[in-house]
Amino acid sequence: MESTVSTEPAVDVMLSVNGTARPLRLDSRVTLLDALRDELDLTGTKKGCDQGACGACTVLLDGKRVLSCLTLAAQSEGREVTTIEGLAPAGRLHPVQEAFVRHDGFQCGYCTPGQIVSAVALLREGRAGSDEEIREFMSGNLCRCGAYPNIVAAIREVADRGCD
Repeated sequence: MESTVSTEPAVDVMLSVNGTARPLRLDSRVTLLDALRDELDLTGTKKGCDQGACGACTVLLDGKRVLSCLTLAAQSEGREVTTIEGLAPAGRLHPVQEAFVRHDGFQCGYCTPGQIVSAVALLREGRAGSDEEIREFMSGNLCRCGAYPNIVAAIREVADRGCD
């Protein structure tokens, strides 16, 4: 006879996401990506490879880039999580988002949220000194459509304007 009692270890987690405290009760093995998408309905962060190889799930954790598919939600407690939805005030675009539109830095758009979040962090880190440096520090974010030249141009524009 099968037991219907759950043996999954549940934990209470208070996540600060895009400036809002969000209490959750989760299986302790739930990734930040799955908590964002499945529990908080923040679906801008994409699930690509689910193995940390593509960068589609990139979010900021205390301002630093992390792959949310490799980060447990419980590890994020007490830290600020910023997703693509939280980059700019409501109704406005972040300068990087605006530049991606101007330079057509997306084609199918699937990788775009991770690309933009990563680009925001790259600019804040001061890693946009040259196109080669941009390519190097964006190399963890893959684009199957091949929009790389446009992505670099968008980041270059924002870097040259001195805003992030």
